[in-house]
Amino acid sequence: MVESTPAEQDAARKIFGDRLELAERYVEHLATSGMERGLLGPREVPRLWSRHVLNCAVVAELIPAGATVADVGSGAGLPGLCLAIARPDISMTLIEPLERRVIWLNEVVEDLGLDNVRILRGRAEQVVGDVDVDVATARAVSALGGLAGLTIPLLHGKGQVLAIKGRSAEEEVQKAAKAIRKLGGRETAVVTAGSDLLEEPTTVVRITVG
Repeated sequence: MVESTPAEQDAARKIFGDRLELAERYVEHLATSGMERGLLGPREVPRLWSRHVLNCAVVAELIPAGATVADVGSGAGLPGLCLAIARPDISMTLIEPLERRVIWLNEVVEDLGLDNVRILRGRAEQVVGDVDVDVATARAVSALGGLAGLTIPLLHGKGQVLAIKGRSAEEEVQKAAKAIRKLGGRETAVVTAGSDLLEEPTTVVRITVG
């Protein structure tokens, strides 16, 4: 088992509810086969709950009920799988170009029995015709200017992008403002998620389209 602090356990219970066991099994996958196959480094294992899973899962509070969601550059399922576990009411599409990651994601989704997840192998710009969602998410994919071009087209004119960012979020928003407007972004704001649950809340750039 991956160790977690009492505060992390408490936050996980509140976020995942009766699906906490699925979240724990997902963390075990990350710590074992995920690490073995190079989806994340060994130094990340002690920080899986705080830095990765909870950091991503709190974004669920920004997603409307019953939404269709696409996670761009899903990698090890961060944030896509965290959100799909926390919110069984949403339909999640994981978009990932690398075959070895897609194979791993398929194994995990099958093991956890997540029937609200589909996985598409490809780059975001290649699957625009196959994906039309209410919300597009991303974490550690690229700077906001480039990311806007990968995510906004998946909304087909209406919805929101939720990009997990760090301390430079405001700066990125200023740099990307022109590109976002050109793509149809109506409003861009830096918001936080999980401020009542996490010691360090998650910073999210929310782009509203249409």
